[in-house]
Amino acid sequence: METLRAAAAGEERGARPISHSIDLLRQAGLLTDDGTSDLARTARALMQVGAANLGVGRLWEGHVNALHLISLYGTASVKKSLIRRIAERALLGVWGADGAVPVALDASGNCLTGSKSFASGLGTVTDALVTVNSGPDVRLALIDVTDAVRADPSTWDMQGMRATASGSYDFAGLPAGRVEWIGAPGDYLREPHFVGGVWRIAALQAGAAAGLLDRAAAELRAAGRMDAEAQKTRLMGVLMRIWAGMALTERAAEAADDRHIARESIVATSIAARLFTEEVGLDAIRAVEQSIGLRHFDAGSETGRVARDLSVYLRQAARDAFLQRAAQTALGEDGRIWGVFE
Repeated sequence: METLRAAAAGEERGARPISHSIDLLRQAGLLTDDGTSDLARTARALMQVGAANLGVGRLWEGHVNALHLISLYGTASVKKSLIRRIAERALLGVWGADGAVPVALDASGNCLTGSKSFASGLGTVTDALVTVNSGPDVRLALIDVTDAVRADPSTWDMQGMRATASGSYDFAGLPAGRVEWIGAPGDYLREPHFVGGVWRIAALQAGAAAGLLDRAAAELRAAGRMDAEAQKTRLMGVLMRIWAGMALTERAAEAADDRHIARESIVATSIAARLFTEEVGLDAIRAVEQSIGLRHFDAGSETGRVARDLSVYLRQAARDAFLQRAAQTALGEDGRIWGVFE
């Protein structure tokens, strides 16, 4: 983890390709594990990687998600081929955000149209699970995305998560014969594997928030400022909530692996973990800004870089809809408040 942490600054500047850090995960055997054997263990590993290097964690989470979906809905031959290719440097991703023209099959059914935006890992991800069409009949297509001509990293102009080399990818004119369909229409949206899987994002958020506080405390100790009561109170108050978020996230992961728990309870817990760790992450950023002061905003500040990445990663589309869905499950009927803790 120290090697991942040390590499993060160079990866943000573009001085070191993020693929080197991905290779470290490959050497540790993490890229061939879809996490289905022990989801709580996967949650803890995501926290640790997120604490060390959130950009690497983002790409690994996409890989784990893709591998999990393929293990659920892919054919035996696809699974066997992927395991071999992953050992040979393949990296998977899940690209769901459509560009101005959504990805779909054209009228003839022979070619794809449209593009994806916010596609993480351009130039590093070799095969992406791409959503084709939209609504209840959305399909998953496994596609080789190594064609650099179709990739446009210039569309990613965010202040954080720059090391992920995200951007847009144009699928227009891609022959349907180069697409490996994974599952049937609508499988991608099946629970508890869709929204019920956002505990993975919560794990990265909690880990990154803990990593931010760890770096801040180290800087304060080096400056002889960590013994101040105000510093301890401010940072420890946030750290306790991070620990609570980690525990909730781990429980959400365990529940996702339990067939005796109702799917909507699994989904509600996963949502709760995702939203809680978002709030804690924002609290961690604010506390570190207050503790470090102006040096936090220096261009070379490590805490500043981690906070930039975390602030971008925390943003979630349809946040309010997620909260309403969880509330309807937990509060819509008598006795449902216990959820997965019953």
